[in-house]
Amino acid sequence: MNDYPPEFLQAINQFNCGEYYACHDTLEALWMEAMEPERTLYQGLLQIAVAGYHLGNDNQRGAVLLLGEGLSRLRRCPELPADWDFRELIQQGQALLTTLQAQRPVGFNLKLLTL
Repeated sequence: MNDYPPEFLQAINQFNCGEYYACHDTLEALWMEAMEPERTLYQGLLQIAVAGYHLGNDNQRGAVLLLGEGLSRLRRCPELPADWDFRELIQQGQALLTTLQAQRPVGFNLKLLTL
């Protein structure tokens, strides 16, 4: 985790506090400057944050699209930070995606990690 810029930790905190749009902005700035493998990681997390934003605004279709894209990117990441349990995030995200695709009401309750 020490290899990541402070803005990355800020984005995690924003995500965990439900500040999905702010998280998007923070991650987007990092993503635009990043090289692989961080670029794919940032984009995947950014898309999951936007899914949370869409769900909070009752845009279930947008949430489904962005959550699916974000999870797909995380699965393709060649290297994920070892300090995190990304398998858990991906499993929880997939369960949420399945619920959303079935058009059942659900809250967005994913957490990236505890700081």
